Amino acid sequence: MIGKERLQAALNHKEAPLLIDIGGMPTTGMHCITVEKMREYYGLEKRPVLIQEPMQMLGYMEDDLKQAMGIQTEPLWNAGTMFGFRQTDQFKEWRTPWGQDVLVAKDFETDINENGDVSIYAGGDKNYAPSALMPKNGFYFDSLNRVTDFDEDNYDVRDNYEEFGPISETDLNWLQIKAHNLKNSTDVITANLGGTAFGDIALVPGPQLKQPKGIRDITEWYISTAIRQDELHKIFSYQLEHAISNLEQMYKVLGNSIDIVYICGNDLGTQRAPFCSNELFRELYAPYYRAVNNWVHENTNWKTFKHSCGSIFPLIEEMIDVGFDILNPIQWTASDMDRESLKKTYGEKVVFWGGGVDTQKTLPYGTPKQVYDEVLECCQIFGRNGGFVFNTIHNIQPGVPAENLAAMIEAVNKYNKQ
Repeated sequence: MIGKERLQAALNHKEAPLLIDIGGMPTTGMHCITVEKMREYYGLEKRPVLIQEPMQMLGYMEDDLKQAMGIQTEPLWNAGTMFGFRQTDQFKEWRTPWGQDVLVAKDFETDINENGDVSIYAGGDKNYAPSALMPKNGFYFDSLNRVTDFDEDNYDVRDNYEEFGPISETDLNWLQIKAHNLKNSTDVITANLGGTAFGDIALVPGPQLKQPKGIRDITEWYISTAIRQDELHKIFSYQLEHAISNLEQMYKVLGNSIDIVYICGNDLGTQRAPFCSNELFRELYAPYYRAVNNWVHENTNWKTFKHSCGSIFPLIEEMIDVGFDILNPIQWTASDMDRESLKKTYGEKVVFWGGGVDTQKTLPYGTPKQVYDEVLECCQIFGRNGGFVFNTIHNIQPGVPAENLAAMIEAVNKYNKQ
């Protein structure tokens, strides 16, 4: 079956060979170190890995690696990045602190301090303070808090509007070119268009802004969800206005060339419990998620994708109620996230995209047989009666043995042949 057929089976909750996704979304990818390792494992041509998402240093899955691993998704992403520079077709080589040569966008600009920490700059502009830092011996960039003194008495909510606005003609043209290049693809086209992530904590610090203002401290933001909801509603309302307008413009150039659209990566769970109550979800987030999902469903054939890590069992019903078609990453390793209970309670109501193996313990530290057995068990539980797309629990990290990833794919292939 081609990728699009496997996706339709999953969406229609019909048992079929599972679609495999690695690299389609910002939370379903593979770190560039591991991408290089898997290319070597499968005997593919050695060349620098293209960085698809610079904050997490996710590598682009090229066609030869996708074929080797049976991956049937293809990303179609907006040109914007987490650090405010555009990523199109102009790249340069960059040597990582761990000694890997990769390809990065032309405006990917960094400095290394005396401790060996790597700073990166929003928009590639070194006239401003760095936006994020990769610690020495680290593998990712962490956003820096550049608004350390929040003055509640003089707060202007418009300071938190800066990152929202109309999409440019340049970016619309880029999306149109991407869509044209993929028009004959049989893979599932996964879109990350931006602008619809309400309260995503990864974006709150403003890593894409040269000089962010407003509520940017993560602690202050979470406090605001409890005591400044009126202000957050103003921010979300402003964001929603531009989100819908931009979706309208993007649909004009994309049409139904895409299959899945990534709406939001806002994590609502910790390892032990939800971040927020169901009541807070309904009051603060639900109106905006519902508005975006309604627009997508009323105007396109796209299916909507919601990411949230952690223990979120009580909130899943809320996410379904506001219209999400797909939930990721299905972190069944968190508290109160039993696999059988998840499948029994929600398996007919939403598509589970992920949850195929534990990326915190089994995949990096288990034996190939332990990985194989766990993957096969997850496929048997989540794949029952359809409604499941195979992906891991969040991104595949550096340090994962190639043999374990090969065992993972072998197990999915075994399930698909049953």
